[in-house]
Amino acid sequence: MKILIVYDSFFGNTEQIALAIGKGFEGMGEVQVKRPGNVEEKDYKGIDFLFVGSPTRKFTATKAIKMFIKNIPSKSLQGVKTAAFDTRIDVKKINNRLLNTFVSFFGYAAEPLSERLKKKGGKIVLPPEGFYVLDSEGPLQEGEYERAIEWAKGAFQES
Repeated sequence: MKILIVYDSFFGNTEQIALAIGKGFEGMGEVQVKRPGNVEEKDYKGIDFLFVGSPTRKFTATKAIKMFIKNIPSKSLQGVKTAAFDTRIDVKKINNRLLNTFVSFFGYAAEPLSERLKKKGGKIVLPPEGFYVLDSEGPLQEGEYERAIEWAKGAFQES
């Protein structure tokens, strides 16, 4: 089995989640964890799973991740099991009405990423998932690394 995990990260939090997802697939095949600028076309040829993750910045994914997905040739993910994830602040803990309104209207990065993967032909095997950071620069909220490992294992069970 061949698994590719592509992520972007500003402060290392999304990278930690990407590495945790890779850990969830330990012993199940070849796992590559890469930033979008380091992915070559050969890396996603013949893959069984593609995970894509981004920090949520201004209610969306980073430009690098959006461009990575945009540059995947149309329908080239046919038959590839895909899932999207993001890192985000738990707005319920911030308790800011304006921020809550923006989030309810614009959302987070993972959901649109999942839709973009689907449009490229990917088979969505898990609902888009968000992992919480305590502040914009982190750290990850306690237990999120472990939750990411379990989430990744769910993709294998669902496929």
